[in-house]
Amino acid sequence: MNIVLWILQILLALLFLFAGITKLVLPAEVLQSAGSANAIKFSALFLKFIGVLETLGGLGLILPGIFHRQQYLTPLAAAGLVIIMIGAVITTIMGDGVSMIFGPLVVGLLCAFVAYGRWKVSPLR
Repeated sequence: MNIVLWILQILLALLFLFAGITKLVLPAEVLQSAGSANAIKFSALFLKFIGVLETLGGLGLILPGIFHRQQYLTPLAAAGLVIIMIGAVITTIMGDGVSMIFGPLVVGLLCAFVAYGRWKVSPLR
């Protein structure tokens, strides 16, 4: 189970680091124009804030385990990313409809699995 959790943590960390750093690097005009025609438009400042949260969450999934310091932060980071993904699912439903929620829903469920796994099943030592 530890190996499965580590694989998920690395893949999710890469996903969230990519998404977060992209939001931090891209100019505000590009961020606000991205997405489908039906997508809900957020302010550039809010999107940058989400980028910071995604980046910190991605780092929180792997760094405590790598450095063997404050390892209780890994399930907290995963739980925080679940909250972000709940917002992504709701936003997707409001903008594009129920048919497009598969991606954010699966990522949120994987984050929930990591949070539970690192808290109860196979905590980092």
